Amino acid sequence: MIVFDLSCHDGHRFEGWFGSSADYEDQRARGFLACPSCGSAEVSKAPMAPAVPAKGNARAEVLPPEAPRQVANTPMPPQVQQALAALAKVQAEALKNSTWVGDKFAEETRKMHYGERVEAPIHGQASLAEAKALIEEGVPVAPLPFPVAPPDKLN
Repeated sequence: MIVFDLSCHDGHRFEGWFGSSADYEDQRARGFLACPSCGSAEVSKAPMAPAVPAKGNARAEVLPPEAPRQVANTPMPPQVQQALAALAKVQAEALKNSTWVGDKFAEETRKMHYGERVEAPIHGQASLAEAKALIEEGVPVAPLPFPVAPPDKLN
């Protein structure tokens, strides 16, 4: 089996699995391919990176699968750009009085919630599992809309 990244004339990208490259060409020529998003039969191979296996002595890092992200192939409307800029400004203002605690966020937030530490605004990093556990415990937390660079990573 071979997998190809495909795209339709509207720019929707999707995968297709075929027995061979010739099988793909045959199905395309016979009109058997269609975009799952819009149904367009104008489907072609999209540019894709080759699948190069890792060296036998390389250790593969296991990462959790990333959630699909919604994307567009056109620029954002000006109203959306303005709204995002306003949201980024509000976040930056809120973080001025907040302390970066890095990967200790879950631990420090939990201490404040249970009265083991003086409450103060903090921000940092938490895994999805840590964030879910905090929410299940009733600890008030919220994701930041925009990524924040740790202080030691700033220029």
